Amino acid sequence: MIKYPMSFSVSGHSKSGIGSNWETSSPSVSSSLPMSIPPEFEGPGGGYSPEDIYAFALANCFVATFKVFAEKSKVDYGELSVEGTLTVDRNESGVPWMKAFHLKVNLNGVSDADRAKRLLEKTSQSCMILNSVKTEKTFEFIVG
Repeated sequence: MIKYPMSFSVSGHSKSGIGSNWETSSPSVSSSLPMSIPPEFEGPGGGYSPEDIYAFALANCFVATFKVFAEKSKVDYGELSVEGTLTVDRNESGVPWMKAFHLKVNLNGVSDADRAKRLLEKTSQSCMILNSVKTEKTFEFIVG
């Protein structure tokens, strides 16, 4: 049985300057991620940006939630692949924010396409990270 509340920890360490990259990590993983300010924000690039990590969280929450739902629903599939696009813009007050996220989902090798589509819809409405953000979310489901 899953017990709530849960906590997850992360850490990051950086030297001074917009051009210096840094590392971020979690105690649950043995390696760290190289991070950087992206060129779009006048940084050097060469590492994952906070925007990348945000988009990763949205896309991978969908994948993880679908995997759990598919397993519990006994829906077998050959492969699930996702492609996400995050749009960063300014809101009405001129403040930069994560405006929109579009997730294209390809699900192949299913025996019951209608059941799989219903499960994809359920996933899009049930993922806790997707439900926790103000970002507009759209989905495109391709089932084969």
